[in-house]
Amino acid sequence: MRLSPLRRNRDRGATGVSGIVRLDRRTTNLTRRLRPGDIAVIDHLDLDRASAEALVACRVGAVVNAAESVSGRFPNLGPEIIAAAGIPLIDATRADVFRDLHEGDHVRVEGATVRRADTVVAAGELLDRERVGQLLDQARSGLSTQLEAFTLNTMEFLRREEALLLDGVGVPETSTDLRGRHVLLVARGYDYRADLRRLRAYIREYHPVLVGVDGGAEALVEAGYTPDLLIGDLDADFDALSDDTLRCGAELVAHARRGGAHRSDRDAAGSQRLERLGVQTTVFGCSGTTEDVAMLLADSKGASVIVAVGAHASLVELLDKGRSGMASTFLTRLRVGPKLVDARSVHRLYRSRVHSWHLLVLVLAGLLAVLVSVAATPIGNQWLDEVRAGAAEAVGAAWDGLT
Repeated sequence: MRLSPLRRNRDRGATGVSGIVRLDRRTTNLTRRLRPGDIAVIDHLDLDRASAEALVACRVGAVVNAAESVSGRFPNLGPEIIAAAGIPLIDATRADVFRDLHEGDHVRVEGATVRRADTVVAAGELLDRERVGQLLDQARSGLSTQLEAFTLNTMEFLRREEALLLDGVGVPETSTDLRGRHVLLVARGYDYRADLRRLRAYIREYHPVLVGVDGGAEALVEAGYTPDLLIGDLDADFDALSDDTLRCGAELVAHARRGGAHRSDRDAAGSQRLERLGVQTTVFGCSGTTEDVAMLLADSKGASVIVAVGAHASLVELLDKGRSGMASTFLTRLRVGPKLVDARSVHRLYRSRVHSWHLLVLVLAGLLAVLVSVAATPIGNQWLDEVRAGAAEAVGAAWDGLT
């Protein structure tokens, strides 16, 4: 039986896990390059669930985190997923691991150390399931502090974006018509690929406007759909989107975050990449998340229903992202209100409508079954003989009239 690279590495026994180093400070970028058995080197404070699931899906041999996977601020969900998958997680290594390790290095993870040949290049704490459980128990005591910070950040967002939230001031014009239509918004969140697969019947019947948010656009393309709108974070240089996806023909809206002068270099890099690809964009300035920008755009342009795939729906999910900007999500959901429906709710409640042609096919199939049944009886054979004889006489009479 042929073993996977990860299994082969683990079967080496006491020597630990060996593999090729792949490193990036943005976990989203890294998962696009990972191969089974690679050693993923990240710098991710409070590792969230979506990033952990992506690392597990890549079947990495081990994860080395330069930051604290559980800082104690709140019980984030990512480390538990890594540990449950049986993947070694080396935590809180020194930050210069990005200086000492290089892309393509061959290393061996032994316990809480990372070795290149016989040299220890990184050391930290090995987080197994028991240790992760202890850290999460301690982190639960910090929830009240996080909730207080979340509330303050929410009020700050309301102060900055009051005109946008209350009156829609600042929403750019787009060529894609959303008025009165369903909008399917796909973001890179929890179980987003599985939720998108479950909505195939809904998409086929309602033909919603397809909106890809950052990495969610790749999921739409991989599923065989062509997005109508792509909304990406300009300061992140549309990192989650490939060149082919950016040039798929969808209208692009670039999210430029307000109040971040330190982001100007990355904004410029993002604009240069889009110019190089020959892609025209519309800029939407907002200090919230890109997911919020997509919802506010759909609402302001008159969408009747917004179906969200991979969106953050609960307080635990919002805190798990570990970003103060997630506070904007709370107010955005108040704004879009009755229009917003979670994809899982659509899947549970949706039933395909019965069309008139469905009934016609059913009736014809029933009539055919009756005729076949009648034809199999003696009386049915007699009727068929009489029909054939009558048809032959009618054809003969018509022929005599013509000649």
